[in-house]
Amino acid sequence: MFNKILVANRGEIAIRVMRAARELGVKTVAVYSDADKDALHVRYADESYPIGPAQASLSYLHIPNLINAAVQTGAEAIHPGYGFLSENNHFAQVCETWGLVFIGPPAEAIKQMGIKADARNMMREAGVPVVPGTEGTVTDLHQAMRVAEEIGYPILVKASSGGGGRGIRIVEQPDALGEAIERASREARSAFGQGDVYLEKFLHNPRHIEIQVMADKFGRVVTLGERESSLQRRRQKVLEESPSVALTPELRAAMSEAAVRAARAVSYTSAGTLEFLLDEAGHFYFMEMNTRVQVEHACTEMVTGFDIVKEQIRVAAGLPLSIAQEEVRLFGWAIECRINAEDPDNQFRPSPGAVTVWQEAGGPGVRVDTGAETGTVVQPFYDSLLAKLVTWGRTREESIARMRRALAEFRVEGVKTTIDMHKQLMEDPEFNAGRIHINFLAERFKGA
Repeated sequence: MFNKILVANRGEIAIRVMRAARELGVKTVAVYSDADKDALHVRYADESYPIGPAQASLSYLHIPNLINAAVQTGAEAIHPGYGFLSENNHFAQVCETWGLVFIGPPAEAIKQMGIKADARNMMREAGVPVVPGTEGTVTDLHQAMRVAEEIGYPILVKASSGGGGRGIRIVEQPDALGEAIERASREARSAFGQGDVYLEKFLHNPRHIEIQVMADKFGRVVTLGERESSLQRRRQKVLEESPSVALTPELRAAMSEAAVRAARAVSYTSAGTLEFLLDEAGHFYFMEMNTRVQVEHACTEMVTGFDIVKEQIRVAAGLPLSIAQEEVRLFGWAIECRINAEDPDNQFRPSPGAVTVWQEAGGPGVRVDTGAETGTVVQPFYDSLLAKLVTWGRTREESIARMRRALAEFRVEGVKTTIDMHKQLMEDPEFNAGRIHINFLAERFKGA
């Protein structure tokens, strides 16, 4: 096991990783930008190291500064958390060059799954269902129009690199295809430095289902059930739950088997998530693989009792998985609400500023993962996530009831938050009945 690791992140995920390390007896190093010098994750760590100005490009995304921090503090490994450099294969390679262990998958696996058009082809070859579309990236408009006619409109134009819903356009008619490709490519180039796009069939109101996998360096791959991530705002997840009301035991088994084939196809290790679209007829299709720990990993931990982050650290240290597939059991129901510093009444715009009151929820079946407290200054430079509020119950109904109570207890002042939006969701008859899909929020909340 490592003696010391550096956590190349901030906020709630930095503290989450540090807690796991502390339980393993591993010391931690926090890094911080000038804006975060007084942040909670800095105080929680065993030691801390400055890495630059407030702008992420000059601090949390600045690889030389992160490597220098690890070397100067004597850290043996780096955990990237999620976001920032967590899916950057170059960062993983640089860590290896400097003799540092990257707590995540191999750089080659990150690279292979990061180029979505190539990933689709690999999954197709591995026998994993994919949404009908181009076999590679679009080379010219004539080819795109031919493929679009074959699979039928509407279609999606999607960036081959990156994520977060950027570089995606819906095309209803042939005469809009050229402009959609140009705009998606331009946005992808701006966001990810690479403008390649591909086409795939647009599915009407599918569900977003993901399978959590964990793999070690000895060829073992375990799946930990599914998460329902259909409640999204502009393709950014807002609420997740595990398990999903849409999956039968047979469908769960089929999707889990596909996830294992996908992980093996890229010689995957560490925690990862296979994301699928599930249509109204019960057919599922590979969408992408997130080669990192997910924001919503807490849902899986609540229903399996399995600590995903601790297992990431153990696997990176060269230890075998501590759980076998036959030991995995899903017990109860977990729901996670992302509490963001956003204003739902103003098209969900970010709400930076100082938190003047922070009162967390508690009680039976409630978990709060956060890096915020009274006095925290929500910075305009970073993601708006303040906390993950998770409830567990023996049934979905009990988990929802606990979430209603927990949301009523959770009090934040000084900045706008999404708490009231989640309260409305908990009272929505369609949500309570489990009749949800990826366009559910857009139909109910203006600006979502």
